[in-house]
Amino acid sequence: MAEEKNIVVPDIGDFEGVEVIEIMVSPGDTINVEDPLVSLESDKAAMEIPSPLAGTIREVKIKIGDQVSKGDLLATMEVAAAESAAVAHQEAETAEPPKETPGATEPEQPPTPTPTPSRTPAADQRPPPVTPSPIDEAGFRKAHASPSVRKFARELGADLGQITGTGKKGRISKQDVTAFVKRVMTSATAGGGLGVAPMPEIDFSEFGDIETQPLTKINKLTGQFLHRNWVTVPHVTQFDEADITELEAFRRQLNKEHKDEGVRVTVLAFLMKALVSALKEYPRFNSSLDPGGENLVLKKYFHIGVAVDTPDGLVVPVIRDCDRKSLIEVANELIAVSARARAKKLSPADLSGGCISISSLGGIGGTAFTPIVNAPEVAILGVSRAQMRPVYQEDGEFEPRLILPLSLSYDHRVIDGADGARFTSFLSKLLSDTRRLLL
Repeated sequence: MAEEKNIVVPDIGDFEGVEVIEIMVSPGDTINVEDPLVSLESDKAAMEIPSPLAGTIREVKIKIGDQVSKGDLLATMEVAAAESAAVAHQEAETAEPPKETPGATEPEQPPTPTPTPSRTPAADQRPPPVTPSPIDEAGFRKAHASPSVRKFARELGADLGQITGTGKKGRISKQDVTAFVKRVMTSATAGGGLGVAPMPEIDFSEFGDIETQPLTKINKLTGQFLHRNWVTVPHVTQFDEADITELEAFRRQLNKEHKDEGVRVTVLAFLMKALVSALKEYPRFNSSLDPGGENLVLKKYFHIGVAVDTPDGLVVPVIRDCDRKSLIEVANELIAVSARARAKKLSPADLSGGCISISSLGGIGGTAFTPIVNAPEVAILGVSRAQMRPVYQEDGEFEPRLILPLSLSYDHRVIDGADGARFTSFLSKLLSDTRRLLL
């Protein structure tokens, strides 16, 4: 006998109001367990919500563009009676815990102190108030806008003379005023009140044919985070090189030995293991500033983020406990997490808790670059394409060696130039002689 059950948003971490970007089912569809229902996009990545059971979709309760959180209703489904227990379990997990009744016999427990997070929320980085520019009264009076829009602009302190109307014959609407104020506020407050003048509005179609493509949500949010990090973190980049001739030979040998197991070890896996050793040697690189900038939070774990290029933009999943995993385990996890990233199946937990990040462009090219620190981390390692070069040897001969360029950007508030150079030099020695990874 079929029963109607509610399908709700499962636990998606600490995210609230995640946008629905794709609905993959329709009323009447018959689906199996783990079939995707909807695709959500948070401020870091897109993720698919699978069905917890098999059945027939009766009604879809959300639409594209809706904001959903844990426990929100996605759809109703007709399921067999045997499936009811699974749905009841899901609903119980997402339900709010029962409130305590007055006069309970249990003694009141003191609240557990919450540790200071190493990641600084955007809300904690409030910039100073922005002083609005004076209104040009002549331009304000000449602007093509209705009395209600003029009153609205006055209330917000927006100069109509600087706003381009999108209405008929260039008429300015309330939406135009709101968009103008948002642009000004974003520009003025970026980087903690730098007061940088806004970019001029240019009609590029005057110069030739154009095509406008909207940025994905990941593109826009990544841009905001990178801009914030660039203007708030004093960056220094240290360049170095590592001779990975022997490492590459060892890597190829490992891949031959594990070919039947489907293992593929990349240079990136060696880099991650080497970074663990370098972080242990120089613990300030494995730290974060607290929100007030008064204390340094030193981390005793070793989670490494790896930038992954996806069709929707750049995401940085985190490989956890790299110090406790073998080289082969790290290599296998890299392959798995990269596949999940490109398939939009990363969870919020996959994207948090990193100690240091790696941005590898070796598969594309280039000789060096300046990666932007992924705050609240204090350093990021950039890797370019390795090249064969003639290297002078002690016997007076030149020998072809495989040289890997390294680009280490770091937060100069935490790390000084001498330690930056020591860190890359130490890392180079580890990569040049893989036996050192055992020390």
